[in-house]
Parts: sequence; C-alpha cells; structure tokens
Amino acid sequence: MNFLKKLSGRSDRSRASALFAVAAFLLVLSSSACANAQQEATKTEETKTTNKTQLSQSEKALKTRQYTEMMRSVFTFVEQNYVDEVDPTVLYEGAMKGIMDALGDPYTVYLDTSQMRSMTDTTVGNFGGVGLSISKAPVSTPEKPAYVEVVSPIENTPGWKAGIQAGDLILSIDGTNTADITMDEVLALLRGEVGKSVKVHMKRGKNMEYDVTLVRAIIEVPTVKYEMIGSDIGYLRIIEFTPQTPERVQEALDSFAKSGYKSLIIDLRNNPGGLITSVVSVADKFIDSGTIVSTKSRLQSENMSFTAKKANTTAPRNMPIVVLINKGSASASEILSGALKDDHLAYLVGENTYGKGSVQQVIPLNLNNDGIKLTTARYYTPSDSNIDKVGIPPDREVLFPVLSEEEEKTYLKIFQSDEISKYVEAHPNMTQADIAAYAKTLKKTYNLEERVLRKLVSNEVYRTKTQPLYDLDFDIQLVAAIDILRKESFPSLMRKTKTISELQQEAKQKAEKEKKAEKKN
Repeated sequence: MNFLKKLSGRSDRSRASALFAVAAFLLVLSSSACANAQQEATKTEETKTTNKTQLSQSEKALKTRQYTEMMRSVFTFVEQNYVDEVDPTVLYEGAMKGIMDALGDPYTVYLDTSQMRSMTDTTVGNFGGVGLSISKAPVSTPEKPAYVEVVSPIENTPGWKAGIQAGDLILSIDGTNTADITMDEVLALLRGEVGKSVKVHMKRGKNMEYDVTLVRAIIEVPTVKYEMIGSDIGYLRIIEFTPQTPERVQEALDSFAKSGYKSLIIDLRNNPGGLITSVVSVADKFIDSGTIVSTKSRLQSENMSFTAKKANTTAPRNMPIVVLINKGSASASEILSGALKDDHLAYLVGENTYGKGSVQQVIPLNLNNDGIKLTTARYYTPSDSNIDKVGIPPDREVLFPVLSEEEEKTYLKIFQSDEISKYVEAHPNMTQADIAAYAKTLKKTYNLEERVLRKLVSNEVYRTKTQPLYDLDFDIQLVAAIDILRKESFPSLMRKTKTISELQQEAKQKAEKEKKAEKKN
C-alpha cells in the first residue's frame, strides 16, 4: 500500500475508489463475457446438430461477438483511465492499423485521411513525388528488416531517370531508416513540394549501396507508348493499366495496322499493374474466346470469371507476339502475360515476374475520410493457376549481366562522381553517336562494359528531357525479342510452350523428388 501511495500520490480514499473502479470494470467484463458465453452455450446445446461445420460457425460467431465487445470496452476504459488525456482518433487509428497488420498481408492496410488523399492523387495521376512504385512488408525483425522494395520505377520520372531499378531496396530516406517506419511515413518522406530534393540510400544486390538525390516533380502517370521498330515490328509499351489504357492500346494497334506491321512486341516490364477491368479489356483485343482471368474468394460476390468476346478482338489472331516481362511486372501486367501465355498466343521473354496474384478493394470508411485497402480475392490464369508469390517464368530467360564486385566498385565510383554530368553539360545536344564515342573514351579509364557506360551517359543526357522509347544498344531483352521475331520460326517456338499450370506442376514434382532425395541421403 505504501508503494502504491508513493507511486500514485493519491489519498487512500481516492486510491481505493480507483482500485474499486478497476476491479468493477474487470468484473463487468468477466461477468458479461461469461453471461454471453453461457447464453450462447445454452442456445448451442438446444440447437445441437451433427453438422460440425455449423457448430464451428456458431463458435466463431461467439468469439467474434466476445472480441468485439472486449475491444469496445478496452477502448473506452483506456480513453477514460490512461494517465494522460488521450485523443480517441489516435486510439482508433492505432487499432485499425493493428487489425490490418495482424493479417500479415502487405496489400491489406488501413488508410488514414492523408493516405486516402494520396491514393486519390495517385489514381488521378498528379502528385509531387519521385516516381517509384514501392512495397513494404508489414513486420520488421532484426533478422529480416522491412526495407522498402522498389516494385517498378515510373517512366520519365526522377526515380527512373536516376537509374533506380525494380528490386532495389530503399534503406533510408533523408537519414531515416525505412525498416523502422510505416508505409505512410515512407510516402510522406518521399512526397513533398515540387522542386525540393530528397536523399535516398539505395541497395542493389548483395553488396552495392549508394546514395542518390532525387528532385521531386509532378508525377503524371502515363499509360501507353508505341512506335514501329523498322517496317515490320510494332513496339507497344504498356506502363500501367488505367481507365484510359484500352483506348490507348487500340490507338497503337490502329497505327501499327496502317504501317503494315507483321509482328508485335508488348513490353510489360516494370508495369506495376492497375485496374482489372482495364487489363481485361486490353486482353480481349488479342483473345477471341475463353477465360481471360478468374477471381476466387470465400465471398460468393467476389467469385468472377472474365471471358473474351470475339466481337472485341481487334489484333490479328495469328500475329506473332512476344511479351517482355521482368521482376517489376506485377498484378494486372501478370494477368495479361498469363492470359496470352496460357492461350498460346504469345512468347514470353525476360525474367520471372513479381508474383502478385491477389485482388484488393479500397473501402471508404467515411468517418474521418479514411478507409481500408483489403485483399478480397485471388486471381487465376486461364489454366486455373495462381501466381501469387511465385510469378510467371519466361519462355526464354534473358538476364542483364550482373556486375562483379570489382565492377560494382567502379560503377559506384563513376556514378557518384560528376565527371559525366560535367562533360554532358559542356557538350549539349549530344547524339547517339556522340554518346557511343564518349563511352569508348570512358572505357579507357573505367573497367566496365561499353554497354553499361553508354547507359550511364545516356541517362545523364536525357535527365532533363524525354528519352527515346527504346535503346537497342543497351536493351538486350528487347534485342532478343526482335531476333526471335525476325530470325526464328515462331510457330515452332509456340508449339514447345507450356501453360502456367503445366509449369507449376512440373516445379512441384521436381521439388518433391529433391525432397525425397534429401531424405535418402
């Protein structure tokens, strides 16, 4: 009692009253829960059936009611009895974040007022930022820090022009460790006044770390770009799936038709996804029948199948198509590449995709103009395969060369110096020939491939203006796609392709064999 008196500084009477209040509160909670449990148990006993599923549902409903009542009671008790005055909004937002984080799903999150506003700005396509689509694991541990991962850079934005790539990690922003902060805090640090700079510390691969300063700009989210490669190949880059994307894709196909294209390259690299309705409309231009994608959920209303209609197909059915993919191809871009692959309409070139096979809904809560983003379903390709967390493998893997440890040091040295920027500033209006010539000069000093040096120079030349749509000197994946269309028998290649379901089954069987072999050893 003396200890309590020293700690609280209250009189015996007030202290006793407080302790009585706490005891009464806990007694009420316990009595209420027991009473409810007794009532439910009685009801359950009276309506007992042999159906275990019904019993399980009844028990679950009871638990849900008990937890809901307890949360409401604890919320009120904390708000009224905590040592300092508490803002109910702080408790509410903390509880909402906790509920979402408990699911362990990086795509299921609580969105406070500012986040809902930011999401609206992003959807509309105008906000001050650095142009990076990012993700972050909900839980951070010392063994596995939840650093921010770049899903894909948005084309012609500060992050893209700085050479940041899909898969890069953002370790810190203006000195703040990203593993220790929430996603909304990350967004708040990256976004800000247009023209102001932000310094990010990046990590690529196992060892390469570097700092880069990005100047915030108005981010206008583009959708589609297109151009002919020579007189025979249509090159279609889909940057994101928005409501305008299907119309822009049709414009591209019409333009290619007028130019007399014979084959098509669809570039989905670094495409983070977008609207499912948009990607279905795009896929329908190539697929004339059958399933494009289906969604499955425990909610009947979320179980849907999107089918192709021949009347909507505008691309020639037998047109040779190569789709470029990489680890920045996610969500809706995986729906398109998966549908074309399973329907044996396209040959996939590049790298394994990101692996986001889930569907989210943004639900406004209308209390503080906040909301939640909730995963409500998973999507399946036409061969009934879900690619969540595994992605889609290419039919032909083409990887950009990985720098050696020594090359990484050289790359960092030139990247962090101002040698290239000074040269470009002194030589305005450099042509592709000028860029190649300067790269040869740099090669004498820096032990890097000319292809890499050309890219560094090119990034600096086009830092303040729009880059060419494609770069055949640097882009070995695009060059591989062109070679396939011009030099190989496309029908022969397509006969050897497998559906995603077949590939997943093969991978499963291989893993089982390896597991059995390990047990024998």
